[in-house]
Amino acid sequence: MRLLVSPRDVEEAKRSGAADIIDVKRPAEGSLGANFPWIIRAVKDLSDKPVSAAIGDFDFRPGGAALAAYGAAHAGADYVKIGLMFDGAKRAEEVIGAVVRAVKDEFPEKFVVIAAYSDYERLGTISPFVMSPLAAAAGADVAMVDTGRKDGKSTFEFMNEEELAEFAGMNAAAGMQTALAGSLCFEHIPALKRINPDIIGVRGMVCGGNRNSTIQEDLVIRLARMVG
Repeated sequence: MRLLVSPRDVEEAKRSGAADIIDVKRPAEGSLGANFPWIIRAVKDLSDKPVSAAIGDFDFRPGGAALAAYGAAHAGADYVKIGLMFDGAKRAEEVIGAVVRAVKDEFPEKFVVIAAYSDYERLGTISPFVMSPLAAAAGADVAMVDTGRKDGKSTFEFMNEEELAEFAGMNAAAGMQTALAGSLCFEHIPALKRINPDIIGVRGMVCGGNRNSTIQEDLVIRLARMVG
């Protein structure tokens, strides 16, 4: 289980060095809000850790999603991550395929992360269980669950441990990694260790509980030790 921490700027990235993956995003623009390409590049230049970049919580815009994914890959992201903020398997298939092609045609070594939301029922978006086989069929590398609406409610309030373990098992059977995120807190670590996803993604947890605050290096170190 690897730790992914999501800084919003270079200064926060400097305080995230204990993480396994540095994930560049802009919280002001949503759950998976996209940051600027120059921030991705600066973070990539700063660290020898793999760098992830969110490109946004996308509605059905396959062209826009593909171009954003291409830009993130060119800016230096090792992992390119998109959230599917819409419903419909056929539409999801088109967006996922466009994003995978945009990255993999030129950078086959890079990882594509497809995220659906644990709170999909209240959002009216695609279920993670519908998204997973579509992502696998398109050649994505990681299937992710996050919360789409950031109101303090965690992924565990919308999907229980058994459902998250089923999601992880489905991904592993299809040859994909699993990433879990969504207002996770220190109390969730035992359950996360039982589920054993490949990656856990955090921001609020290492900001003292408020994702709009700033990352605290001591909390990143503490969490990294707990994750092991």
